[in-house]
Amino acid sequence: MDDAITDDAVTDRDTVAGGIEWQARHAEEAGAPGTGKIARAQLQLLNLDTAVGRRIANWQGNVTEDALPLRLNGGLHNLVLTRTDERLKPVYAGLISNQMDIDAIVVDLVKTYDTRLLPWLDGPPQTNEAARSWAFMAALKWLSARLGPKFELNELGASAGINTMMERYHFNLGGVLAGPEASPMQIAPEWRGESPPDVPVEIVGIRGCDQSPVDLSDHEAALRLKSYVWPEAAARMARIDAAIQLAVEQAPEIMKQDAGDFVAGLLARPQPAGVTTVLNHSIVWQYISETTRAQITAAMEQAGKTATAQRPLAWVTLETNRETFRHELHVRYWPGGGQKTLLACGHPHGVWAQWL
Repeated sequence: MDDAITDDAVTDRDTVAGGIEWQARHAEEAGAPGTGKIARAQLQLLNLDTAVGRRIANWQGNVTEDALPLRLNGGLHNLVLTRTDERLKPVYAGLISNQMDIDAIVVDLVKTYDTRLLPWLDGPPQTNEAARSWAFMAALKWLSARLGPKFELNELGASAGINTMMERYHFNLGGVLAGPEASPMQIAPEWRGESPPDVPVEIVGIRGCDQSPVDLSDHEAALRLKSYVWPEAAARMARIDAAIQLAVEQAPEIMKQDAGDFVAGLLARPQPAGVTTVLNHSIVWQYISETTRAQITAAMEQAGKTATAQRPLAWVTLETNRETFRHELHVRYWPGGGQKTLLACGHPHGVWAQWL
């Protein structure tokens, strides 16, 4: 596809430098050149004698899966949002594009705000993006034609619960509509390919879990969330504001819980007849440990063996294909064999979607 680049253009993602370069290219491919160049400027920190520089250079985890460059990018964006230091503002606006100039700004910012920026490396970015819910709704449309129209959604890594309020969003998926028309959250990606099935979908329950939930009604928490938004995407900021409005009206149900424990509890609960239990997540799997991933997969497959037409089970995921930079929508469901089906792919922030 024209939105993909070959893996030949990417350095070894297993190294710190390679992971930084991969993230930079990912941002650039997604239409955020300033964000990409700021991520790439972190290569200049690998020999910088500051706390931030040393920690990045000696990173012990997987740089790509940990989204290391985006952690610091969030802290740097926060300097602009809080008007602490606005030197990167023209970079986000595209007024400064020379990589060496951007490198110099980032290095000086890290030297100046080393203590303030260091804690931003402690945890992964909060990857809230309401526009990714197109994938969940499209998958529910597809599943509705096979399992029936009623669903209970259970989201892993829900963060602030932005996608755990999708029953209140309005969707236009290639002309297929869903949700309340008057919603302040309008999800309408540029649609490529055929539309999903135009069948009823009823979300009878929706909740999520996160190890560190974000309270959208808290100003400082919401500001931190905005710091992770790539500044080139003004529409993303508008969607966060719409999500804040909806959360203030009615807070999403988010449990502070480990993903493995959440899934174990979910599968142990009684399931009402005629409702499909759905496990769903977007850009979360990479942040879950391999051990927990294996536990969740085994638990879902075991539960799938006892799923019935009256009590079906489904697993809906929107995660990154690291070879193409695309976000891919996969679905598994039981009864039905539990095979993984690729339904669609899309832009990381919901700008476009292609039904496959």
